[in-house]
Amino acid sequence: MATERRAEVTWSGDLLEGSGTIESVGSGAFGPLPVSWKARTEEPGGKTSPEELLAAAHAACFAMALSSALAKAGHTAEALSTSATVTFVPGTGIAKSVLDVEGTVPGLDEAGFREAAETAKENCPVSQALKGNVELSVTARLTS
Repeated sequence: MATERRAEVTWSGDLLEGSGTIESVGSGAFGPLPVSWKARTEEPGGKTSPEELLAAAHAACFAMALSSALAKAGHTAEALSTSATVTFVPGTGIAKSVLDVEGTVPGLDEAGFREAAETAKENCPVSQALKGNVELSVTARLTS
């Protein structure tokens, strides 16, 4: 069954000097969140940006895909710590998303973990949406 998610945003002013607010999301999990062009291209100053939200979505999606792949292979992760760094280039757009994951996975060696991370990077739905438009990479390492 397909699911739909909703967010509501308001904006006032022009692009460079204006500002907006992510008023709400359908789940109620967050909002209001202020957004601005300066938060996208300079220092955030307590405001967010579409790229920061995309980084959060990519990290969460990837962690879910990796945990699923590991469990299906018989290696349930004790812990996965994932970050995503999304690069925005004014005038060009979103250029890349770099994933970094550190995991505690009993019974799995470093090569197996890196292979699972590469597969998750290729197959998580957010990566699928970005593929072909944005450079994607992942760094993966096990912790003891």
